[in-house]
Amino acid sequence: MFNKKELMRKVKFTLFSISAGIIEILLFTLLNELTNLGYWICYLTALIASIIWNFTLNREYTFKSTTNIPKAMFKVFLFYLVFTPCTTIGGNYLVKNLHVNEYITTGINMIANFILEYLYDKYVVFRGNIDTK
Repeated sequence: MFNKKELMRKVKFTLFSISAGIIEILLFTLLNELTNLGYWICYLTALIASIIWNFTLNREYTFKSTTNIPKAMFKVFLFYLVFTPCTTIGGNYLVKNLHVNEYITTGINMIANFILEYLYDKYVVFRGNIDTK
C-alpha cells in the first residue's frame, strides 16, 4: 500500500542525508588534500560533522520527534560506536592495504551509513515518537 507520509519522510531523509554527505565529502576533501593527516583522521572528523548536521535536521523535520534529545543522541552514539570503528578500520584497510581510492572508500561508507542510519533512526532512535511534534 502506498503511504504518502512515509514516502515524504524518505525523501526528506534522503535530501538531508545528501546535505550531510556534501558536508562530509567537502570536509574530508579539505583535510585529505590540504593536510598530511591519515585517512582515518580525515574520515572520522568529516563523519562527526555530518552526524551532528544530519541528526539535527532529521529529528526536527523528517521524524518530527519530541523525543528527549540527550536520549536520542545517546542512541545515535551507540549506533556510531559500532559503525564508526567498522568503517574507519575497514576504510583504512581498503586505502592502505588494498589501495582503493580514498574517495571511493568514503563513498562506500556514506552509502552504508545512509541505509543503516535511516533504518536505525526509524526503528530505534525515534520509534514510538515519530510525528509527535
